[in-house]
Amino acid sequence: MTKMPLFPSILALALIGYFGVSYAAPAQNDANCTACHSNIGTLHTGSKHANLPCATCHDGTANHLKNPKTHPTVSMSPQQCSSCHPNQFETMYKVNDHRIARDSKKNLNNISPNPFFDEALGAHGFVKEHNLPRSHAYAAVDQFIADRSFGGRFQPKEGWLFSGDNSGFFGVWEKIDDTIPGNAQKPHKPGTAAAANPVCWTCKSTDVMMDWAYLGDPNTKAKWSRASNPVDLVHNINHALNCNMCHDPHSAQPRIVRDALIQAMTRTDYPTLYSESANKTPIEVKDMGLRGFTRKIAILGKPDSKLMCAQCHVEYNCNPGTDPATGKPIKMDDPRTNLFPLVDVTRIEDFYKHASFKDFKHNQTGALLTKMQHPDTEVYWNSKHDQMGVGCAACHMPKVKDANGNVYTSHWATTPRAYIQETCLQCHKDKTEAQMNKVLDSMNAHYNGKLREAEASMGQMFIAFRQANDAG
Repeated sequence: MTKMPLFPSILALALIGYFGVSYAAPAQNDANCTACHSNIGTLHTGSKHANLPCATCHDGTANHLKNPKTHPTVSMSPQQCSSCHPNQFETMYKVNDHRIARDSKKNLNNISPNPFFDEALGAHGFVKEHNLPRSHAYAAVDQFIADRSFGGRFQPKEGWLFSGDNSGFFGVWEKIDDTIPGNAQKPHKPGTAAAANPVCWTCKSTDVMMDWAYLGDPNTKAKWSRASNPVDLVHNINHALNCNMCHDPHSAQPRIVRDALIQAMTRTDYPTLYSESANKTPIEVKDMGLRGFTRKIAILGKPDSKLMCAQCHVEYNCNPGTDPATGKPIKMDDPRTNLFPLVDVTRIEDFYKHASFKDFKHNQTGALLTKMQHPDTEVYWNSKHDQMGVGCAACHMPKVKDANGNVYTSHWATTPRAYIQETCLQCHKDKTEAQMNKVLDSMNAHYNGKLREAEASMGQMFIAFRQANDAG
């Protein structure tokens, strides 16, 4: 577990959250800080966090003032926020009981059973243990140990016993060990792949955010980039989905830090769902880089879970590929390896044609293909629920009451089945919990039936390809 910086008074900070007590924080050189960090001072002054001194989240500020080249440390631990936001913190680290560890999407009863999945993905690294997500708490750990990520080098300290955890905050390195010496990113065990790269981790954690230039562009003053050694980079990651991914620590305003989404929302060369939206939430993009490179955040004009969740729950590219126009390989130093289309699902292929990018070449058909994955935001945008003003949080992170009757936003991001009363029944008041579960079951069964039909048709296509190849 990451050690928390010492606060002037933990109790005083907690009182702010519970009772709105004015905390007379010592100046502790805050004025000196904002003299250089004016962009942060603007966010901090007059905000809900205005009474929190800089040293709350930054260690080493005194040394930094003496020698500006000595950077203060930044606490990235979500535990930092727990003193004032205990309910949100506790629910954030509640494990999703509807999912189990290492449950492959290719299992017989899951979303894409084999042999179809492996045949459709050809020789792509995703055929090596492509697991269902469990919960935000395990977003980092599960990525470390998946067979397709690091070739099997990272293993749970407790073996299979780790999969029985119920809840509670933890640091990644409390749960796993690196079992292989050196920093070679390659398969270390049979049946594994080493497909993880630095961009993967910009959705899993913000731990390396301060040393990551906008879009991961290589920069001599930025420690990490798209082209960094992924094994070296992930040794610096210890938290999954830090609070500061969606909440600005200086102003407490809702925000976006995922650079590919900021790029997509400000794109002018191709229309996006955001640019074409008549009622989009306004954003203010700020350059927060003071270390010799650009680092952007986007402050939201109001809380908008559709945009906050779109930092990860979108169709994206984060891997090398091929330029279909030239046939040349696209490597991790190319900005197209950190790219969000953010367009309607029917236009995603058109966008990649515009960007001149394809993920991989299929090993049977020879076709250059896009590896499409979870375009949740794109499917939801302009849907019936979206048009009614129902955001992602309304169904997946609803308002609930704690033991004392206080209303707060649950951060247990899970299926609405876990909160039927607080989600579906808030609008569908004429239904019961049992009825809504039947509705969800029926929708899921219908979807899976259509999915199996599509897979069967594609399976016939692969057979035809093989027969044609055999016939010359």
